[in-house]
Amino acid sequence: MAILEQKIQPELATFANDILEGLTATPKFLPSRYFYDEKGDKLFQQIMELPEYYLTRTEFKILQENKELVLHEMDGQAFDLVELGAGDGYKTKILLRYFLSQKADFQYMPIDISANVLDALSRELHNAWPTLKVEPVEGEYFSALGKIDQLSNRKKLVLFLGSNIGNMTTARAVSFLSQLRGKLRVGDKLLIGFDRKKDPATILAAYNDAQGVTKAFNLNLLHRINKSFDADFDVSSFMHYPTYNPLTGDTKSYLVSTKSQDVQLGLLDKTIHFDAWEAIDMELSKKYDEHSMEWLAQASGFEVVSQLTDDQQYFTDAIWKAI
Repeated sequence: MAILEQKIQPELATFANDILEGLTATPKFLPSRYFYDEKGDKLFQQIMELPEYYLTRTEFKILQENKELVLHEMDGQAFDLVELGAGDGYKTKILLRYFLSQKADFQYMPIDISANVLDALSRELHNAWPTLKVEPVEGEYFSALGKIDQLSNRKKLVLFLGSNIGNMTTARAVSFLSQLRGKLRVGDKLLIGFDRKKDPATILAAYNDAQGVTKAFNLNLLHRINKSFDADFDVSSFMHYPTYNPLTGDTKSYLVSTKSQDVQLGLLDKTIHFDAWEAIDMELSKKYDEHSMEWLAQASGFEVVSQLTDDQQYFTDAIWKAI
């Protein structure tokens, strides 16, 4: 780390070490959280609008149709609406608008690691709803939840939307949700999004769209590494390859080297060799069924209250209670 920090900007040090760890591992991997630079954000916005990418619009519809039920779960009590990884609040605004219309006694506490994201969201919400109480909290999920507990002892409704839990292995999901449960009090609620098992062709199409936007989204991480670390990835020599395992529900995305090649990471003084057809593990997006969702709740200290699902049973927003 000390050597890296002498050669690169300090804010890139963690990125650099994560990249080196992944590209020198066997098998190789790259952390999916680094998909999201300025170009990656724009590509993901395009992905959400693709006809094949059902996830965002399906969850949006579920929240729109069940906003009354979600508010009803708070039993008319004052509460904190806490969101993990708030982003631009696109789907959350459905709940905010409805809760305000019903004069619910709540404040919105978005958590995000990016101060810029929180500032932009706070300004937008203030302009839209000047009376909305917004208390943004910058930081990692669990440290931020600790801060929130010091700010308020009110009942909590925690949002973890977008099937973000699907980016975790089963073991990591249990660990994550158990830690989350440890930050909550008995009776607090969690609204959590799950992408469901379905026709494998439908799932694969969502990660391999006809326009090639998802391919560009994955390859953009190689462009980002080139730009950040004076690397020379020949991006045209990597192919995007998604898979889906209907037994485990694991959807995986890989970038596969189509030839034997060496990649120079200039600023990091490292050469990475790829054999022909060697893959980089890019992303996990796990799909769930009703049984696996219920098992996950029980394993991490929650009780299932409701399963909110669309007509096609593509997606579920589950309401869990801390027990």
